[in-house]
Amino acid sequence: MDRKEALQYLKTARGQTDAVIKMVEGGKYCIDISKQILACIALLKKANVNILNSHLQSCVKKAISSRDGEDIERKLKELAEIIEYLNKVL
Repeated sequence: MDRKEALQYLKTARGQTDAVIKMVEGGKYCIDISKQILACIALLKKANVNILNSHLQSCVKKAISSRDGEDIERKLKELAEIIEYLNKVL
């Protein structure tokens, strides 16, 4: 659950995105293009989960350990906002 793993997912998604662009430019079959787009989306989702887990294990844990009420509330608000956003886009 570290950023290196997320970065690898992102770099792989970037490579797949470049390949999808070439497929579109080359007039490849739409279903094949769609499958590759969905594969990119899956990688981006994995990267996002990884980043959010990293946030929980570092930033949120640190806020709780510090017992700083304002920081804890800020982190909880951030998490609530990202959960709300995820519900909109998924």
